[in-house]
Amino acid sequence: MPGLVVFGRRWAIGSDDFVLPGAFELFVRLVWWIGILALYTVHKGQFNCPGGGLLHSYLLVLLILLASIICALSALVYISMQGTISNPGPRKSLPKLLYTRLLLYLPEFIWAVVGAVWVSDSSVHCEKTVINVIIGTVIASWVIIIFTIIGVVIVFDPLGGKKTFYLTDTVNRNLESSQSGQLLYNVKNTATRVWEKRIRLLCCCIVQDDDHRVAFTSIAELFRTYFSDTDLVPSDIAAGLTLLHQEQDKMESCPKEPEEVLCHSPSSLVADDLDIELENAAHYMLFAAAAYGWPYYIYTNPFTALCKLNGDCCGNRPTDSDITGSDRHNFHFGSILKITGLQYRDFIHISFHNKIYEIPFFVALDHKKEAIVVAVRGTLSFEDILTDLSADCEDLTLEDVLENGFVHKGITQAANYIYRKLINDGILNQAFTIVPEYKLVIVGHSLGGGTASILAIMLRNSFPTLRCYAFSPPGGLLSKSLADYTKHFIISVIVGKDLVARLSMPNMEDLKRRIVRIVANCNRPKYQILLRGCWYEVFGGDPDNFPTELDGRNHDALTQPLLAEESLMVHRSPSYSALEDESHLNSPPQYPHLYLPGKIIHIVEESSSRKLCSSDIKYTARWSNESVFSSILISPKMITDHMPDVVLKALNSLSQEHGSCISC
Repeated sequence: MPGLVVFGRRWAIGSDDFVLPGAFELFVRLVWWIGILALYTVHKGQFNCPGGGLLHSYLLVLLILLASIICALSALVYISMQGTISNPGPRKSLPKLLYTRLLLYLPEFIWAVVGAVWVSDSSVHCEKTVINVIIGTVIASWVIIIFTIIGVVIVFDPLGGKKTFYLTDTVNRNLESSQSGQLLYNVKNTATRVWEKRIRLLCCCIVQDDDHRVAFTSIAELFRTYFSDTDLVPSDIAAGLTLLHQEQDKMESCPKEPEEVLCHSPSSLVADDLDIELENAAHYMLFAAAAYGWPYYIYTNPFTALCKLNGDCCGNRPTDSDITGSDRHNFHFGSILKITGLQYRDFIHISFHNKIYEIPFFVALDHKKEAIVVAVRGTLSFEDILTDLSADCEDLTLEDVLENGFVHKGITQAANYIYRKLINDGILNQAFTIVPEYKLVIVGHSLGGGTASILAIMLRNSFPTLRCYAFSPPGGLLSKSLADYTKHFIISVIVGKDLVARLSMPNMEDLKRRIVRIVANCNRPKYQILLRGCWYEVFGGDPDNFPTELDGRNHDALTQPLLAEESLMVHRSPSYSALEDESHLNSPPQYPHLYLPGKIIHIVEESSSRKLCSSDIKYTARWSNESVFSSILISPKMITDHMPDVVLKALNSLSQEHGSCISC
């Protein structure tokens, strides 16, 4: 922060990012130089073999070249260690050193070619040890050159060469409004196209139609807007997340206020209600997990799953179930049968069809709970990811329920697809014809949980007794009015510090601001933050108390724009464009606040005891509210807590604990 400017353009790397890779290369070059020096010393005066004259010159020049590279690398690493993330002033001479280092690649490349020619010359008959060393030298040179080229491609910023300006109150007022408006439009348009090309490249393996193209543009616009007002490079974000994690752990270790502890003490009536819902959730989570098919079954049974599926699923496809979509070798359906324990005849409809906004689901009869279960699959493909990322808001108007409410666009379209299938194709009518006394239950995990929630809202009028269990649904799903309405028939289950349950655009904006604030005000160099952070994540210990300038700042100084403000940034970045001049910390939120659906059960890890080959984790559950999930928590478990097997394990643990208490 800010991005490094060399060759007249900005790059996605900071001037303090050369410490760790530079130190590694420096170590390799030192070992290499010592080895060549030892070889030259031992064989000095013994270069009278055919080709020995060129070998003598080659080794001599190589020693000088390596010594020059070592000196350049030492200076580069030393300068890169100076200053802090937001204070690049002490590193202002680094571009010149970088030019010098890059210039040395030219003679190294030439000498690598010379070495390759010498080794491949059949007339050379020198000692085999010497030849092997030269071969190693040539290979090492080419490996370093190739990795350098790959590194340059990775840190290349397609927008780095654009001539842009800060559009603040004190800058560029000499430009006419039409000129500045046209400039801003061009930069925004270029940034959107760059993001769209990146997304297309990532999704190159899927068939693309009009829906995909619309989604690509929408998602590209979302990314452009989110990243437009910060000058952070990837390592800055990593350092910021490390600092936030340690700061968060320090706050969690502080004793809670008595009032805060008392507010979580539920009445016996509420506790009984919670136990019932936990037992139901544990039962229906099996259906939500089963919707993932064979990937989930193999993931949870890595040693036996393939044998069981090969033995049981290679027979004829069942004819009494309506199956659509591809299910090669019956692996998906076989896995669903194994996980749920149901019979072939219990399935009314199964869809493995998967496109953007069209996700797999199945409808089955659950005789144990006397329910018709609609289970929706979560994210498992590129198409599902595009559905997740289509995070624009759209209105959802329901007759006789609410005037209007905002919902997640991509997930709503997925819910509309399943709604049309269930109603227009008569799937639910068929199910209720078989078991008219059963109730309707809709379940799903992750993307499936969000889709199940919106689907439940759509079906609520037609099926008043409907229930929905959303496991780890996305946080940015429903507006406040819709979220309150769903508390009567939807139960959301969240485990620990699940990232997805806290994932919404306002929360992402908040995370960005927190990263910028803590990074801009930390007085340690980046390499120290990252090294200490790696040690803390791997080996634990006490959170580091990094010195910060945040203390003592007044509130006004901390509510300024993310860029071009002395309170947050010591140096401005003239090469980088703040594409949004209205991006202020104290400005109204750019995105509407969307919330989790229904009543929320929050399961947290109370204690854990690790044994040699297993771990015994004790969970506790309580009713929670949406405010608990209004901020993204940084933790190694923020991803694992979202996984369906972890959710199922936590629910089973709580359900078994409740059952043992009743038996006692």
